[in-house]
Amino acid sequence: MGEAYQISDQKMSYFLTFQVVGWAAVFSRKIYRDLILENLTYCREEKGLYLYGYVIMTNHLHLVVQQKDGSLSDWVRDFKKFTSKKLLKMILNNHQGSRREWLKMIFNYHANSNKRSDKLQFWTHENHAIELYNPKMIESRMNYIHNNPVSAGIVEKPEDYLYSSARSYAGLAGLIEVDYW
Repeated sequence: MGEAYQISDQKMSYFLTFQVVGWAAVFSRKIYRDLILENLTYCREEKGLYLYGYVIMTNHLHLVVQQKDGSLSDWVRDFKKFTSKKLLKMILNNHQGSRREWLKMIFNYHANSNKRSDKLQFWTHENHAIELYNPKMIESRMNYIHNNPVSAGIVEKPEDYLYSSARSYAGLAGLIEVDYW
């Protein structure tokens, strides 16, 4: 991986994308979206994460975040490691028949194609990190995040999508708290 899309300044705000391997639509199920929200909330309250914006789509999530103690790369590593283990366990225990086997096949295939993975791989190793060094960049990425479900044809207005910080920014009750920028 080249220098582009790397977290270089650990203290800055970043736009991040976490993608499920094979673009598997895991987050089409509420239980898995809720696990991500639960972990983001924990990270805000216990791990020093500033969560400015988020959206959880069916096979990826976008975040605008900053780490209070200046260790964003460590947070990314820990978040992806914890959620991948938890999600893989949930998927392999909760799904019935063919869907479970199909997902297991995808996770296994990607793990076997990657030297850094064990038997199953949930997230891709890339984070598509973009440093947000001025307010115009933050605004642009927040608009992108909030309009993602609109562009995908899921909702008509950003604030109608429950699994996004767009609700909070529109003055509506969100599913989790965010840190306003």
